[in-house]
Amino acid sequence: MLDIDLRLLLPSSQSVYVLVFYFVYLAVAGEILPGKVIRGVVLSDGSQLRYRCNGLLALTLLVAILGISAKLGVLSLLVVADRGLELLSATFIFCVLVTLVLYITGRYSSDKSSSLKPHVSGNLVHDWWFGIQLNPQFMSIDLKFFFVRAGMMGWLLINLSILAKCFQDGSLSRSMILYQIFCALYILDYFVHEEYMTSTWDIIAERLGFMLVFGDLLWIPFTFSIQACNCPGWWLLYNKVELSVPAIVDNCFVFLIGYMVFRGANKQKHIFKKNPKTLIWGKPPVVVGGKLLASGYWGIARHCNYLGDLMLALSFSLPCGISSPVPYFYPIYLLILLIWRERRDEERCAEKYKEVWTEYLRLVPYRILPYVY
Repeated sequence: MLDIDLRLLLPSSQSVYVLVFYFVYLAVAGEILPGKVIRGVVLSDGSQLRYRCNGLLALTLLVAILGISAKLGVLSLLVVADRGLELLSATFIFCVLVTLVLYITGRYSSDKSSSLKPHVSGNLVHDWWFGIQLNPQFMSIDLKFFFVRAGMMGWLLINLSILAKCFQDGSLSRSMILYQIFCALYILDYFVHEEYMTSTWDIIAERLGFMLVFGDLLWIPFTFSIQACNCPGWWLLYNKVELSVPAIVDNCFVFLIGYMVFRGANKQKHIFKKNPKTLIWGKPPVVVGGKLLASGYWGIARHCNYLGDLMLALSFSLPCGISSPVPYFYPIYLLILLIWRERRDEERCAEKYKEVWTEYLRLVPYRILPYVY
């Protein structure tokens, strides 16, 4: 591990330019590029937000622009790999500033709509951390949807910069290839099914505060890529790992099973919310109280999608071998996060659905992992 020079944490003008270009591009591309317009869930006041799901096109165009710019010598593909800490600190400062603005504007808002009605507890730290408004906007841009898109794209761009550095250093390994393929497939799949994001817990229930902004813009891209890095040195660049063929096969198996469970569960829930009568695994869905799905993956565990997500996170780390716990930070963190989120979700559902929730627990007794938890 290399010693960290704290001066590398100071944002440079170049890191700020990169960040500004990135956000401006996403804002413009999100508004002008064609894409499927999706109606969000019905809010308590009967309104529905609209989301333009053109993330895949925006990502493809951005990668093409960066590739052409690098070919013309306008920029270096290594800018993220070489200035990772600067970009991290610049992003952190941005997160703090934008959430302070969200707190101030939300605190003094008089809007009565479900999206913008302020929820003020009186505790400054609590309100800043969890947020005050459900779906704040800036120049007609839904910030919550915008930030999670920026984080997922940022994760891929970090990985591609690391890959470029591997080619430059001649250190490309089977481990790095496997890691890059798994992450790229996961991220691209996210944008192919971007409309499913509109029915997730984050979008429909969480208010936009520091927790979500920091999680989307900094935590996702900079810590989810830790398998490829150990700041400031890139982990798989400076730690040679050679996987055997059986290890590669096992890793692929974990990824595929995790993907099947994760995508299948989220797809079933999204389709059910759009049309509760759609068949699930060839049978009419079992629905408790007219609202709670207890069929398919959701009849196996109440948060079966979390199990798939955890298996995918593990598959991203397995290419690094078992020589260090550092690459396993992401799946360990995700396990803690999802258990915490699952507990919060269940408390909310118990209060909301009451006796219907009790019946649902009887039909689906397991939280995440059947017969274990």
